[in-house]
Amino acid sequence: MRFDLLRGQKVTLRRCQALLRLTDQRCRSCERERLARLAKVRNAAAAAQHAAVMSSSRYADQVLASTISKAQQHRAERAAKYWQLMREGKSNAEACRLLGMHRRTGTLLRRANNYQIPSLQPPPVAAGRYLDVRERLRIADLLNLGHSMRRVARELGRQPSTIKRELDRHRDGEGRYLPRTADHDARRQRARPKAHKLAANPGLRGLVQRKLNRCWSPDEICGWMKRTYPDDPSLRLCPETIYRSLLLREGQGLHKRYATKLRTGRRIRKTRWRIRTGQGSRIRNMTMIDQRPAEVETRLEAGHWEGDLVVGVGSVSAMMTLRERKTQYGIIVNLPQDHTAASVNAAAISAFAKLPPSLKRSLTWDQGVEMASHEELTKASGVPVYFAERSSPWQRGANENFNGLVEWSPKVGLCN
Repeated sequence: MRFDLLRGQKVTLRRCQALLRLTDQRCRSCERERLARLAKVRNAAAAAQHAAVMSSSRYADQVLASTISKAQQHRAERAAKYWQLMREGKSNAEACRLLGMHRRTGTLLRRANNYQIPSLQPPPVAAGRYLDVRERLRIADLLNLGHSMRRVARELGRQPSTIKRELDRHRDGEGRYLPRTADHDARRQRARPKAHKLAANPGLRGLVQRKLNRCWSPDEICGWMKRTYPDDPSLRLCPETIYRSLLLREGQGLHKRYATKLRTGRRIRKTRWRIRTGQGSRIRNMTMIDQRPAEVETRLEAGHWEGDLVVGVGSVSAMMTLRERKTQYGIIVNLPQDHTAASVNAAAISAFAKLPPSLKRSLTWDQGVEMASHEELTKASGVPVYFAERSSPWQRGANENFNGLVEWSPKVGLCN
């Protein structure tokens, strides 16, 4: 391109515009495109150099030594002299004065090193992300010498948590650490792709399918297996594993027909970040959930409730459910006449009247019209009401789970 050739020869923009008969807008556009191409070339060169640096440590040293600028070399030498003066007992102001630099520069150096003088002895360099067999042999030898885990970590240049996880995973039943066996097990566990737990264990899959046929929830299934088979680690499962196997397309181990046995009855998983539009009921003077006290999320104190209105088939029957977040204590109040705002208010006031003040700290509800008189409820019971976002049931997860358990209970008249 003639424009690029002229600019490469240090021709000014005005001269290029006159020679090529370009408009002002076209000239500026060509200049922007040229700069973008140059930046792309520079970025590609930098990426190629970085890949080469990462591929070989020896080549990395040569490249970094050849590409370091004089300014970077000067700053590195100045920093080394500064730390040497600090080791000799000089103050920050005195060291900066001797080196002819501003005190702020010395302060920045100290802050970058967490206000600690770096040691002259370089730390040992770790072999890589994973422990190798040589490091595992050193761990066994150091443990036999009576060293602590932190001492072993310092010797290997690893984090103490890395050593602790290694010992927790690979010690045998008698507490012995066998390094070669640990290395073999670690390599086998890192192998990918891994077989899905439900697909690889027919016995576990059969138990899960049998309980799903009885309309048990994944949480109930996992809790039952942990309690019934406490000494069998092969029968351990996470509820999310069952949900992912049923509701995701790439899920494995369980047939999709068992998804209809879930309480929701849905065959796919709804994303909680989907934006829903539409006009619904509006409640005045709502205090949203983001203004709720922070201690509610921690579940360290009792007295924070989540509530909801559960309506039966055809709106013939209804009940109000309350679930305490910390103790998981639940309250069910039947509404035989109707489920208007006045009836729900009366039921909530009656339920809270039997509780001590320490158990009446907050109440979180959805934006249903049954809470239209929430201000009267707060005034009568002393419990502030906070409202979750629209179509966000996970913000009241304890109560939603409680509703599912109640609806499927044979003692409640709302069963499907």
